Amino acid sequence: MTSQPSPEAHQPLTVAARPELTGGRRIGVLLSHGFTGSPLSMRPWGEHLAGLGYGVTVPRLPGHGTTWKDLNQHRFDDFYGEITRVFDQLCLDHDAVVVGGLSMGGSLTLKVAADHPDRVAGVMVVNPAVATKRLDVRLLPVLKHLVPSFPAIAGDIKKPGVAEYGYDRTPLKAIHSFMQAWPGLIEDLPQVTSPLIYFRSPEDHVVDGSSMPIILGAVGSDDVTEVPLLESYHVATLDNDAPTIFERSAEFIARVAG
Repeated sequence: MTSQPSPEAHQPLTVAARPELTGGRRIGVLLSHGFTGSPLSMRPWGEHLAGLGYGVTVPRLPGHGTTWKDLNQHRFDDFYGEITRVFDQLCLDHDAVVVGGLSMGGSLTLKVAADHPDRVAGVMVVNPAVATKRLDVRLLPVLKHLVPSFPAIAGDIKKPGVAEYGYDRTPLKAIHSFMQAWPGLIEDLPQVTSPLIYFRSPEDHVVDGSSMPIILGAVGSDDVTEVPLLESYHVATLDNDAPTIFERSAEFIARVAG
């Protein structure tokens, strides 16, 4: 296992755009980490895109990068509020903005694209969640009042020696609020009309296969690219297929926002 990262690795990442590298246009990219994770899981992706001249922001969602008990005090509206705050600022500072995210972060950016189709140049999702086949989830409305947490969902990575350093417990009240948002997210998917690139790990021990057909069957976009990640588990941004995500997303951004 790799050594513990510095505390800075969990902090938000902000890198200014370099329009001299992107044809004179200021292109912004918003990347969101997932539930119980932190910007650490998105940092290599963000740094790769920043190196190409894109203005990159990876916010830290409320309750993340601290403790799981802190996270249990926050709800989905808090996460989306932070994402929209960052998105609005990026729109002010850039000529075009592309949004992307991992797991819950992908779900959050799909909601941004649904709510602001005129301001999102493109959407990039990695193993997003809007549904699950897990039977214990049906008991969350009761369980969240009986026990505060489940075992961790963070760290599902195939590549040896790599860790996400997310929480060691999954806070139930917070994750239930995310799952309660799923019906609304699904209902709004037809409003996602921006180009979409969908990265999916067939072997994912956190988000099962039920979300992908729902999302791809409902989005309103007629520009959809699917990219399988055959050598990665859920946290694919840190896994064996990370270079594929970095390269294909860079090509995608150049096409839809350049």
